[in-house]
Amino acid sequence: MRYGTAVKGIAATAIAAALFVSPQDAAAAGPGDGVTVTPARATWDTGWFQTAIYSQALEALGYDVGQPKSLDNPVFYQAVASGDVDFWVNGWFPLHNSYEDDFGKGAETVGYVAKGGALQGYLVDKASADKFGIESLEDFKRPDVREAFDSNGDGKADMVACPPGWGCELVIEHQLDAYDLRDSINPIKAGYSASMADAIGRYEDGKPILFYTWTPNWTVGLLKPGKDVVWIGTPFPALPDDQKKYEDMTTVEGVEGCVADPCRMGWPANDIRPVVNKDFLEENPAAATLFKVARIPLQDIFAQNARMFEGEDKPEDIQRHAKEWIESHRKTFDSWIEKAEAASS
Repeated sequence: MRYGTAVKGIAATAIAAALFVSPQDAAAAGPGDGVTVTPARATWDTGWFQTAIYSQALEALGYDVGQPKSLDNPVFYQAVASGDVDFWVNGWFPLHNSYEDDFGKGAETVGYVAKGGALQGYLVDKASADKFGIESLEDFKRPDVREAFDSNGDGKADMVACPPGWGCELVIEHQLDAYDLRDSINPIKAGYSASMADAIGRYEDGKPILFYTWTPNWTVGLLKPGKDVVWIGTPFPALPDDQKKYEDMTTVEGVEGCVADPCRMGWPANDIRPVVNKDFLEENPAAATLFKVARIPLQDIFAQNARMFEGEDKPEDIQRHAKEWIESHRKTFDSWIEKAEAASS
């Protein structure tokens, strides 16, 4: 059986070995001793910092945590349900409701990395918004606006969108049809970070840019809403069928840098949540408790994402960022570990 369950028939050997374990070693073993954990992480790198923190927390509980597998959404949700991976902390809900049929029987959401406040929507550079009076995606039906944002001469405004396999790709595709924008906007679906780097280059050259983004994300740390860019509205709420009940939540008040207040974002604010294999949760109460009690402030994720964009993006950098965050939040981190250890006693 998985998760470090002892093999039958070696009881005598285990007892003999225990005679040579010091009390100090036994106390240091932790509730996860002997258990191997296989984490996953999203293909968007803005979620890797959170994965590193949770992995290091599991290690503090004695678990042997492997290197995370970077997976697209559909693959992850099938893998976690079947037990091929044990968890990730990159679930976005209700955005990822589309995958509930894939994971509902074998995995579940547990706790919150960040509850609410994870925004999504569309932005344009402020100079172009002011020049052309852009307030909504609807304005991209105007020939003068399309021409200004058309960088490849196809007659459509270019918009940095989401790569295939991301939950946001499904919503953007749905909205382009709902708002009748297929002839007006060209969604760029190449690698997001590279596409945004190109867009920022155009912005620095004084050219118009249109892009989708989410928070926390380095994009709105580098391009400040209200100063460099503005959030624009959508013509009306339009979400895929599995998210229809959230359409009333797509108008959000108090969004800094939006062209209007309340802001018709087109997307509800999301919770970022761990998604964990059910068998793993049942067999590991310490880990289950950790997932329930851990939280990471959105502003801290923003700050780390900015460091990645500035060049600290190697695996060892991300691990170091996580260690530094833990040290600067030692009291909070230790409280997670204490609660998790208590759950296994």
